[in-house]
Amino acid sequence: MNFLFKLKTKTPADLVKVLNEQTSKLALSESKTKAEIEKCTSSMLSILQDSNLDKKKIYTTDVLVKLIPKLYKIKFESRKEISLIYCILIKRKVGNREPTVEYLTKRPSILKDIIKGYAYNESAIFCGAMLRESIKHESLLDIVLDSPEFYLFFEYVEADNFDIASDAFANFRDALIRFKPRVCKFLIDEYEKFFSYYDKLLVSKNYVIKRQSLKLLGEILLERKNFNVMTKYINNSDNLVMIMKSLADKSKSIQYEAFHIFKIFVANPNKTAAVYTILKNNKSKLISFLMNFQTDKDSDEQFRDEKAFLVKELKKVDDSG
Repeated sequence: MNFLFKLKTKTPADLVKVLNEQTSKLALSESKTKAEIEKCTSSMLSILQDSNLDKKKIYTTDVLVKLIPKLYKIKFESRKEISLIYCILIKRKVGNREPTVEYLTKRPSILKDIIKGYAYNESAIFCGAMLRESIKHESLLDIVLDSPEFYLFFEYVEADNFDIASDAFANFRDALIRFKPRVCKFLIDEYEKFFSYYDKLLVSKNYVIKRQSLKLLGEILLERKNFNVMTKYINNSDNLVMIMKSLADKSKSIQYEAFHIFKIFVANPNKTAAVYTILKNNKSKLISFLMNFQTDKDSDEQFRDEKAFLVKELKKVDDSG
């Protein structure tokens, strides 16, 4: 009890100091160190919830730089509390300033370590929560998109653990749709590399990943700011072939998501010769397919009109193209 009383009287600076010391000892005396960290994170969380107390020591000592890479090594409650501490800090404002966002911008390694935390079952969900708050800020999304670690998401979204895969995909999607001008620049600059990775998701054997990836691709291509990205994508005949294969998938949900991408290829008034040839060679089959495509949805006027439009456009495709 005396120890607990003493812990409660520690200042924020004292707690940060202890956390720094114990984090450095993690590899030495695991059990005792984890217990000390748990006591400190619990007290620190209480302190942070009091807006009148000083929080500057968390920045000046770089305790987050040391703690986050080792998140998977500490106790569940401590992981949970560190995640909450991070999320409280990142929302902190001083006038028009956001001190934690400014701090993280100068310490890109923290965000990179948060992304890498998805690799461990123990820390994945907590890192996901921290990342979710981070990418609400464009300056921090910049760091995420510019880091090689961003491409780790293509592994994380196919994790064996469903909860981790779902959380990773949610953050992956959010990163690609939130700040549209910034994302557009990323997709243009990284076009070849990004889509070489993304193509693997579109042919995934995992039904959920394949469906979600097709849906997200549709969102990306139909975003007006991504016009140049869309144009480049639909000019590639290999992309058309891949989408046509998904259009013939046994899953109606996958077919439906592929349909919304396929219609962009067909509606394009400036088709490349290779794309035009594929549509011409498959014209009859495609028209027949679309005439009978998911007729159970024909009560949806927009869907029915879109099918009719595609059939009309395909009928225009002939040897003179």
